[in-house]
Amino acid sequence: MTPILFLVLLFASVPIALVLALTALWYIAESGNNVLYDSFAQQMFSGVENYGLLAIPLFILTGELMNEGGMTARLVRAARVFVGGFRGGLAYINLLANMFMAAIIGSAASQIAVMSRAMVPAMTKEGYDPGFAAATTAAGGLLAPVIPPSMLFVIYGVLAQLPIGDLFIAGIIPGLIMAGSFFVVIALIGLKQQFPRGTWMTRPEALRALRNSLPAFLIPLAIVGGILFGIATPTESAAVASLIAFLVGWLIYREISPRDLGALFIRTATNSSLVIFMIAAANVFGWVVIYEELPQKLAGFISTVTSDPFTFLLIVNVCLLFVGMLIDGIAALILVTPILLPIAMNTYDIDPYQFGVVICLNLVLGLLTPPVGVGLYIASAMSGVRPFTIFVALWPFLLAVTLILILLSYFPILSTALI
Repeated sequence: MTPILFLVLLFASVPIALVLALTALWYIAESGNNVLYDSFAQQMFSGVENYGLLAIPLFILTGELMNEGGMTARLVRAARVFVGGFRGGLAYINLLANMFMAAIIGSAASQIAVMSRAMVPAMTKEGYDPGFAAATTAAGGLLAPVIPPSMLFVIYGVLAQLPIGDLFIAGIIPGLIMAGSFFVVIALIGLKQQFPRGTWMTRPEALRALRNSLPAFLIPLAIVGGILFGIATPTESAAVASLIAFLVGWLIYREISPRDLGALFIRTATNSSLVIFMIAAANVFGWVVIYEELPQKLAGFISTVTSDPFTFLLIVNVCLLFVGMLIDGIAALILVTPILLPIAMNTYDIDPYQFGVVICLNLVLGLLTPPVGVGLYIASAMSGVRPFTIFVALWPFLLAVTLILILLSYFPILSTALI
């Protein structure tokens, strides 16, 4: 009866945190073991009693401060210096700016919203197809969960009890490969559609653009550099980055002031509480899953199908593509990690870092695929382009990500080489 209740609540569009908590309560009631009620609140609290989770509100705050502080526009202008003169230069600028933003925001949905407002009108004005402009911006948002920092990596690290800094490092090579594949996609489409030719900045303009963007580049340096060189933990790096973002926006760019912080803190607290409450509820759900020995039972079934780790990962990828189409990526990650990670590690000896990179990248595809497709609808709302039009233009990017998922599944070294 418990699985039926879970599915009914899920497809009735009940918030996923309530689905997890109510399912766990129903299981306790069905079991007749009332002692388990005493552990319910304790399990919820222990789910968020983790230092690494502090990074989530701090990364969200950094993104908010960047948006309000004028750093996004300056990073876009800096990207124009490097690729603006190529045919289709504005499309490359879009992607390069998304790479810069991915190293700061860490949330695909936030990045798609920010970049859609900045880039789609500019590309349309220069003669690009609006659907392609919105699709390129939405695809660039897929870099956020892979290029560090990544909110999905933070959550996976907490669930899998892995060092979050090492997870960030594991995402560097896959993120660069994915960005490179997107550049190839844009180049191939550009050959067919004959994109507008860009113009290179003059030397003084380029120097001015780079000089103006230097303070904004302190933020990814603080986050990634602090982690890579062991100077700070991801949480400490996020705190430093949020402070730098505020000081740069206030004292250098002068587009934000201390009186704006109240509204920013409220938005950050609201968005963070949704994610953290979901993790708390998921911990109770995971406790029920372990109590019922569901991973062991599922492992027994899958091991009768295949004993090959690569084939197992392909099966997981196909299943998660469908899961990601129906459930938000964070919610899906919270659901599947306690069930699939023990199987991957204990039955197939798959490295947990490789598994984390694969499932995080896989689940974020759901942002851009119907019927849920939150990122698709965000890009549509910000750009004014119909969701179906964006999706039609997206398929080359989605195909590229699918091929990269296969590569990451077959070659674990792509995820573990830098750790």
